Amino acid sequence: MRKYTPKKPVFRFTDLEVYQKTMAASVIIIKDLKAHLTELAYPFVELIVNCAMNLPLQISEAHSMRFGNHDHALELMEKAMANCNKMVVYLDQIRGIYGDKVSPDLLEDLIRRYQDVRGKIFRLAKAWQKFEPPKK
Repeated sequence: MRKYTPKKPVFRFTDLEVYQKTMAASVIIIKDLKAHLTELAYPFVELIVNCAMNLPLQISEAHSMRFGNHDHALELMEKAMANCNKMVVYLDQIRGIYGDKVSPDLLEDLIRRYQDVRGKIFRLAKAWQKFEPPKK
């Protein structure tokens, strides 16, 4: 049985686990996957890079708006979840097209990361829904 340890308090968007995980995945994609896909002439390289980078951007923007424009912040979280799903689709397609030409372990790891973080974004959005937006 694991010892319970409370999560660290969130003061900035960079403290959010979902931000940290999506940023880490985007770095892996740029560092380890982009050049290889460009070399293989994969037609959607820029779409993957943009989608991977949009995730931490959307999370940071949503964090800033969660009290001022509550509904828009929740919409951004929904878009982030949709982008996680898109990344899984892109990575599945790469695996289908190129097989072992692209590291199957890398693709599996990235797919798992995006599936896991999607669930975390969903739970964070549910927690934010409980906050009462400020009265204007």
